[in-house]
Amino acid sequence: MTFATIRKTAFDTETTGPDPTQDRIVTAALVVRGGGRDDKVMSWLINPGIPIPAEATEVHGIDDAQAAEGADPKEALDDIAGNLTAALRYGMPLIAFNLSFDWTVLACELARNGLPSMTERLPGVSALPLVDPHVIDKQVDKYVKGTGMRKLKPTAERYGVELEDWHTAEADALAALLIAEAQFAKFSRQLGAMGPQQLFAAQKAWRAEQQASLQDWFRKKATPEQGGDPNKVIDGSWPLIPAPRQAGDR
Repeated sequence: MTFATIRKTAFDTETTGPDPTQDRIVTAALVVRGGGRDDKVMSWLINPGIPIPAEATEVHGIDDAQAAEGADPKEALDDIAGNLTAALRYGMPLIAFNLSFDWTVLACELARNGLPSMTERLPGVSALPLVDPHVIDKQVDKYVKGTGMRKLKPTAERYGVELEDWHTAEADALAALLIAEAQFAKFSRQLGAMGPQQLFAAQKAWRAEQQASLQDWFRKKATPEQGGDPNKVIDGSWPLIPAPRQAGDR
């Protein structure tokens, strides 16, 4: 069996903002695909209990009035975590683009609402079959040029993935899943040789290396507009006020 044919789950959240430790989930989706069975899509609209900033609404399209019709957070979050737990216990790979963001925001939301953590729901499991096509892309294709080209949509385009609706949780989860399928097909020798534990460990090491490289770039090469030191002159240009930085690579 290949990665394209096995049953797997993709996960995505849309939130009130870019900080996974403080912001709240507004929508979430799971897309289950493969294994010779029909695709299954589960989605949630959640009332976050706090105002949704206009800039977040511009991304995912959900405003305060719409969110007010959403489910109670505790009930919805428990349902999301329960479905994720069932998929992982079954052995399905769990895919998310920039997975650390979605995993962290879910962990913080579970704790905030007094619900069992994913660790508590999966006792004794140390290496989950997690797949982050964002981390994988940076590892297998290290020299992508252009600002923002590592974000979800341009990454999807590079792998031949086309969708009509972007920045809904359902569409973004499906895009992450299709990117992962394309990666395992294109780089089958490197990725297909790894079992779940090996892939988990490899991605953890790759992400740590990528984060260290990014921090080094910010310190040494980033212009103020890119989030670098506003008091530093780079390439003969004058210091400028840094632009707001976007969280993650969504």
